Amino acid sequence: MSAWNPIDLPKMVLPPCHVMVQFNIEGEYIDAQLYQRSGDMFLGVPFNIASYSFLLHIVGSLTGYIPRYFIHIIGDSHIYENHIEAVQEQLQRVPSQFPKLTCTPPPEGIDSIQEIDFKLENYQSFQTIKAKMIA
Repeated sequence: MSAWNPIDLPKMVLPPCHVMVQFNIEGEYIDAQLYQRSGDMFLGVPFNIASYSFLLHIVGSLTGYIPRYFIHIIGDSHIYENHIEAVQEQLQRVPSQFPKLTCTPPPEGIDSIQEIDFKLENYQSFQTIKAKMIA
């Protein structure tokens, strides 16, 4: 599935960094592989990981397959120089246990999905680390 709409590329400041996602079925499981042409490792990539992981759960719920692996391939991963202090602060943090996501889409299908269809259990967060967006 392509994340690009080629006809709209001239209207964009820069093309989307996430290019396409491919789903694979193995037995009762569904996996997703995202190819991203460029990735701001501090600000953009965490959002892309969360978004496409949610999409994997949505597609799994709609198709009856169990979400399993999210594979992320990045062509140009980078950390901007003015993010170094923020990244160093983040690296000092000890990750907590991963939360559990469940998705129960409505029977009408993907176009009817709402925020209430998701449940995130045992999510723990740290305080926000601010950094200026580049690009």
